[in-house]
Amino acid sequence: MKQWLLAVSAFATISTTAHGGLKAGFAERDITPEIGMEQPGNYMKQFHRRFHDACKVRAAVYDDGSRRVAIVGVDTLTIPRAIVLEARAEIQARCGLEPGAVMIGASHSHSSGPLGFFLPGEFDHASPFVQRLAYDKSPMADARYVDRVRRQIVEAVCAANEARASAMSSFGFGVEDKAAFNRRIRMKNGATYTHPGKGNPDSLEYAGPIDPQVGVIGAWSSSSNLMGCIVNYACHATTPAAGISANWIYHLERTIRGVFGTNVIVVFTAGPCGDITQVDNLSPHIELPGERGSQIVGGRVGAEAVKVLYSAEPGTNVTVDAKAKVWKIRRRAPGAERVAAAREMAAQDEKQAGRDWIWAKETVLLDAILQKEPFAEVEVQAVQVGPVLLVSNPAELFVEYGLDLKKRSPFPMTFPVELANGCVGYVPTEEAFSARGGGYETRLTSYSNLEITAGKQFVEAGLELARQMKPGKIPERPQAPPFKEPWSYGNVSPQLR
Repeated sequence: MKQWLLAVSAFATISTTAHGGLKAGFAERDITPEIGMEQPGNYMKQFHRRFHDACKVRAAVYDDGSRRVAIVGVDTLTIPRAIVLEARAEIQARCGLEPGAVMIGASHSHSSGPLGFFLPGEFDHASPFVQRLAYDKSPMADARYVDRVRRQIVEAVCAANEARASAMSSFGFGVEDKAAFNRRIRMKNGATYTHPGKGNPDSLEYAGPIDPQVGVIGAWSSSSNLMGCIVNYACHATTPAAGISANWIYHLERTIRGVFGTNVIVVFTAGPCGDITQVDNLSPHIELPGERGSQIVGGRVGAEAVKVLYSAEPGTNVTVDAKAKVWKIRRRAPGAERVAAAREMAAQDEKQAGRDWIWAKETVLLDAILQKEPFAEVEVQAVQVGPVLLVSNPAELFVEYGLDLKKRSPFPMTFPVELANGCVGYVPTEEAFSARGGGYETRLTSYSNLEITAGKQFVEAGLELARQMKPGKIPERPQAPPFKEPWSYGNVSPQLR
């Protein structure tokens, strides 16, 4: 904990450079799903019945005079790779931004719209039996909604690009260590369980850490007028939501806007949180009901972001850059006997078969995916804004990988961004697959199936890109003038009477 307390002071030493050509623009667009559309976040279908708050696309464009970059936050569970590629191509055609300079990340809101797990037509190559499991029994993207999200991403980025204006930018991070918890618990039997339940007498300790860092980039039109900001934090967006919602990101936005004004655009990027949620499994207290949990996470993270924005000194000498690496990673395959048993169970009535029916369905669907795509295309992208490097991955990545990336990065500040530019499901640590591992995230499914070295590959790719870029410096505030004499009111002896 001591190292994080020391780190808080880092956000106070930011550039006060008076010259530079930085421009920044921000914009948002609405992607609120309709009542009755599918709600993501489960291996079975569920549907929205109420509305709470709008889901959005929020975009920031930074321009240093020689290059532009865009960071986009989308209030969705995931962002399919196909949408990213199509949106980038349209953005380039409309406003000239290079595809490799546009980072598009999902907030992982479990109360958002139907953008997965599967896209329409994804299983048209498979048998009618498999198609029924995919299209009728699993979460499916809505074709109209897919098209809308893609169009609104393009609109938001192009609007932010059009809104570019002279700006100063501030950079920093604070610490919020009471809003998120590692949901994997080490048990007395030596194994690891996901959400073993409060009060479980067999629970021993958290199986992993959290990342309490709240990373913030602010854009200012003047020293007192915040145009927009980028906030990075690692916690599942699974807080209780009373209907369609951006989840706790809604309260993050409300908190920042409540201080700096309702026109401020808050672009949220999710840090690696494949094993991090708001649920404290070792707490004896019940989970907060209703919206209260969402208010606490969003409010606490937002309040920490406000502190950083107030403390960080804006500057204009900011360089932007972007690089990306695309390659393919092999998927893990279930054995033939497991597939045969899964087909037999998946053919039964799911209500009578119980929970194991879901895993059987997932095994059958994965087998069909492997017939078409035994490798998954993945992208790691690095986007620089001054001294900050945002490094993407397409996974629900375990937090240890993000912490490792930050520790080894050559940049003064590194903000890992998960579920960006595609989605490949959970990517646990290799230790999670050992005899001491286990838990929900390690199950082999149509959603999570990459080879167990994938997380290391993402980290090493991010570091490879980082080393090709020149980190921006974090200049100190102007030094005080040379010492002449002490304050005359302060260098006096005490008066006793």
